[in-house]
Amino acid sequence: MTDNANERRRELEARLRTITESFEHEMRARGFDPAQAENAALPTPLAKLYMERQSLLDELDSFNSVDTT
Repeated sequence: MTDNANERRRELEARLRTITESFEHEMRARGFDPAQAENAALPTPLAKLYMERQSLLDELDSFNSVDTT
């Protein structure tokens, strides 16, 4: 993997950590259990964080699939 790809992966992982922490904090602040995110009707701000988190996970998965081929 190139240095640019490694750097991009590190950026994605750092952003994912930040978004996940924010998402979980906001879920708890609103009385939700973060483990139930996929089964709950989320308010718009939480839904946006959830979608951004999923997008980052998908992008990281694509990096991982490239690594294993």
